[in-house]
Amino acid sequence: MKISHFVLFVMVLSLVIFSVDGLAERDRNSINIQGSSTVLPISQRAAEVFMEKYPHISISVSGGGSGTGIAALVDGVVQIANSSRFIKLDEVKNAVASNIYPVPHRIAMDGIAIVVNNENKVKELSLEQVRKIFTGEITDWSQVGGDRGAIVMVSRDTSSGTFECFYEVVLQGQRLSPRSQLQTSSGGIVSTVNTTKGAIGYVGLGYLDGSVKPLDIIKEDGKVVSPTSENVASGVYPVSRPLFIFTNGWPKGNTALFINFILSLEGQKLVEEVGFVPLY
Repeated sequence: MKISHFVLFVMVLSLVIFSVDGLAERDRNSINIQGSSTVLPISQRAAEVFMEKYPHISISVSGGGSGTGIAALVDGVVQIANSSRFIKLDEVKNAVASNIYPVPHRIAMDGIAIVVNNENKVKELSLEQVRKIFTGEITDWSQVGGDRGAIVMVSRDTSSGTFECFYEVVLQGQRLSPRSQLQTSSGGIVSTVNTTKGAIGYVGLGYLDGSVKPLDIIKEDGKVVSPTSENVASGVYPVSRPLFIFTNGWPKGNTALFINFILSLEGQKLVEEVGFVPLY
């Protein structure tokens, strides 16, 4: 009887150890990614191709904004944080206080396109005009060469890296009009502008799918430039920024394998495929 009890104990213990090892193996073969909705299409497409190459590795990708992704990295719930801006000093302090050491990896370049409804006859604006629209100084399309009608401003929320870039480069630190409709994703901006005749918003190049019209920008020297990959790559387009992913320390294992894939020639072709600007 004692031997039977002992054998039963060993069998149960073996099952527990096997289960724990199985969970550990599953965790080692899982990569969780969260953050910028701008970087989201890059991560999603790269994850699809990567998992075809390495079917034993599972990748979960979600949005929520750059700030949300960095917060998730600090909380230790993701291996990769997508961000369309560089990490802020207070975020670094919070991370270090939690023994998290964020390391940036630049994976692409992007331009922020000013977009309007396809029925809008306005084709180009200066950054000064865009700034006056989003601060509430210009309120009607007739003030900038369009048909008479109220301007509906559609903006990302403050957790967005796209908003951060827009705030610094276009608004130049001025307050966004409280009449602006805030969206939690770039897809939300595209959808709202597409269905609202008088709307104007801003999105990364990867979201230019024909459902909204990107405006050309009149530069201070009078030259007119379009929001294209070529103009971003050459530095001609005035509203551009790098796109990042952040890891806790230098990446290892499957996380490093995935990042190296994005930075490879094949990965950079996927960056271009989804509408962004590859690094080379």
